[in-house]
Amino acid sequence: MKPLSFKNRIAFNYIITTALLIFVVFFAIFSIVKYSVYVRVNNEIKEEVAKHLKEIEVVENCVLLIREEQWKLKEFNRLDASPAFIQFVDELGTLVEKSPNLKQKQLHFYPKVKENKLFDAKLDNISVRQTQIPLYQGTKIIGYLVVAMSLEDSVMVLNNLFIIMLIAFPVILIILFLIARFIAGKSIKPINSIINTANFITKDNLESRIPLPQNKDELYILSQTINNLLERIENAVIREKQFTSDASHELRTPLAVIKGTLEVLVRKPRTEEEYKEKIGYCVSEVNRLNHLVDELLLLARFENQKQNQKLEQVNIVSVVSDTLARNSAHIKDKKLNIITDYSNEVNAKTDSYLFALIVNNILTNAIKYSNNSTDITISIEEKNDLVICSIADNGIGIAKEEINKIFDQFYRSKSNEHPEIKGTGLGLSIVRRLCDLLEINLNINSEENKGTTVYLTLKK
Repeated sequence: MKPLSFKNRIAFNYIITTALLIFVVFFAIFSIVKYSVYVRVNNEIKEEVAKHLKEIEVVENCVLLIREEQWKLKEFNRLDASPAFIQFVDELGTLVEKSPNLKQKQLHFYPKVKENKLFDAKLDNISVRQTQIPLYQGTKIIGYLVVAMSLEDSVMVLNNLFIIMLIAFPVILIILFLIARFIAGKSIKPINSIINTANFITKDNLESRIPLPQNKDELYILSQTINNLLERIENAVIREKQFTSDASHELRTPLAVIKGTLEVLVRKPRTEEEYKEKIGYCVSEVNRLNHLVDELLLLARFENQKQNQKLEQVNIVSVVSDTLARNSAHIKDKKLNIITDYSNEVNAKTDSYLFALIVNNILTNAIKYSNNSTDITISIEEKNDLVICSIADNGIGIAKEEINKIFDQFYRSKSNEHPEIKGTGLGLSIVRRLCDLLEINLNINSEENKGTTVYLTLKK
């Protein structure tokens, strides 16, 4: 069975609710009409009972009509729309007297029915409402006054009402379904726009956006959310294309250098010193290539690795000390003075390995971009439930207009002005990615030709 469309499901669910509501309303109307009809008939029967009780008297265990001839004539000449049938019976239910309008018919006496109770009965094939009033002489029942009134007109009215409702119920539902389907179709029109736009979008056509509805309802929010999603996807694709292009370029450069150097070596015989020089140059390019590949793999590895974090209480001072020890040779080569401002132990909850990568990248940059014989200041302090670690150098600094670009992959600030400083431009991209992963707040303050300070804020 083919599933219903979204528009039809909305209309169908609406109709189910409406059908229940209409059923309750119809049932209430029918019940009220039926109740009103029976109340009217019951009141008329009670009036007949009261009137006829005044027209009889009980003499020596016999029920006598005070003016029998006049009563029969009056009952015979009555032309009521719903005539009352009157009958007198003795205590055993045997007929004593009846109204002329009964003709050859006779009301049935029900000895088991409670006295004075109104109930439905049959007069031949005619539905009647009937009651049986006991007649007393003293405390002894000597007979019954049986009064009945035809229900044929009332039954006909109720049956007609029932048939009308029975026919009207599905007709109303069908009409409401068509109206609901039409309204639902107009209401979900923005969804069709979403579908058409989604079908139009491809990897080469990500700039299309869903037109926003005029009413700021749920569909407006849905359209806006999808547009924001498309914006993020487009930015991600642009970044990936740029990354692929930059990575290809960065990988191709050392390979081209190595290839060119080797081609020069094989053109003619060289001295041992020339071979050593060129091979050493190739080795340095291979090392650069390895470093670049390692950083690319590191970026890919921690793209979505939140679930693999190992959070624990980490001694921040110990991590910084270990990083300084690993870079001691470079610090010594540039004759840098390391100034530390922290106590023996400051703990924060983070991933030890990933935090060590962050500190190592920042400290490596500080060493790389510092001028010889200058200071690098490392400070660790605790503020309330936060730990703030700062690494400041007195190097070449970063221009204000480039601060927001330094986290882009392969971006290197004014690399042409400082060809002696080697790098891939991936270090700070890795730092930003890992800081986001560990929920570490990263801030950088820098001034050109004066130095750079990096702040890492962790939760204790």
